[in-house]
Amino acid sequence: MASELTILGIESSCDETAAAVVRARAEGGVARGPGQILSNAVFGQEDLHAAFGGVVPEIAARAHAERLDLVVRRALEEAGIGLGAVDAVAVTSGPGLIGGVLSGVMAAKGIALGAGKPLIGVNHLEGHALTPRLSDGVDYPYLLLLASGGHCQLIAVERLGSYLRLGSTIDDAPGEAFDKVAKMLGLGFPGGPEVERRAAEGDAARFEFPRPLMDRPGADMSFSGLKTAVLRARDRLAEGQGGLYRRDVADLCAGFQAAVAEVLASKAARAMRAFRDRYPGLAQPVIALAGGVAANTSLRAGLDAAARAEGFAAIAPPLRLCTDNAAMIAWAGAEHLLAGEHPGAVSARPRWPLDAGAAPLIGSGKKGAKA
Repeated sequence: MASELTILGIESSCDETAAAVVRARAEGGVARGPGQILSNAVFGQEDLHAAFGGVVPEIAARAHAERLDLVVRRALEEAGIGLGAVDAVAVTSGPGLIGGVLSGVMAAKGIALGAGKPLIGVNHLEGHALTPRLSDGVDYPYLLLLASGGHCQLIAVERLGSYLRLGSTIDDAPGEAFDKVAKMLGLGFPGGPEVERRAAEGDAARFEFPRPLMDRPGADMSFSGLKTAVLRARDRLAEGQGGLYRRDVADLCAGFQAAVAEVLASKAARAMRAFRDRYPGLAQPVIALAGGVAANTSLRAGLDAAARAEGFAAIAPPLRLCTDNAAMIAWAGAEHLLAGEHPGAVSARPRWPLDAGAAPLIGSGKKGAKA
């Protein structure tokens, strides 16, 4: 195996059509970070979904199919290389919106076959889980808080291919809750940035919103009841005064955001203790933050404070690597290829849990947990 690999990554699991070229170096047949990101092209779809207040799967799938060849061409041009210089193609093959995942897989299969390159199917969540190695060269093992629009998990990243779920949301992901709160308050899409912007003007103490599952042991979370509490507070205000004032919206956003931040920080602290018990010999344990919710400064500050209190180093990769991107997919593909794993058949999978041995989550359906 070469001491250096150049991988083309493709990501299309939700509403970002992305391609990237990443170079990974190897020491003893193992990928060593940080990696070199030669390009990281992303075509967003916010304008296509804004009118609906959320991602429409059919619209997303069509946009992926129309843009995948363009984003791959851009990634190669920005990297200054052709397909001949690529050692392999890595693609998100799940979990995600099946139409988008299928679009990416089919495009990657055509590119790999035409160029005569190996094709590696990557778990989208594993891409997030390995991002701290790409960005900061973090060594195994470490703890990851993945908080996004579709997922919220606390994962012990033990080694490549070995992931232990220490906690997860049993219903809505925090990013989904942010979007729904934004929609019920008449704010824009995506909701996270809008809620954070309004929260900066508000009084977080005005409303007593619940902190779900805080009275139960473990690191599992819930955000559905919190979202409902915001809805009821909104309705009470609207009924009592005939509508909402700007101050009301700001205070609702501030109270909601504070509740999410407190839940995430508290549950992360519990996961840190469980991680330290599992790995007592680590001189400086690490907790990393990934996912689009990592952009929220209040949530970041809460996690930083919890990490300091527990003796952990907190790492948050650059925002462009926290949200969905293809650089993380390329890096994960490089890790698997350098580990000597021979790629098999690649197919689109709507469900693909990182920790296959963990109990299915509530609402995961008969086919098992999505993540």
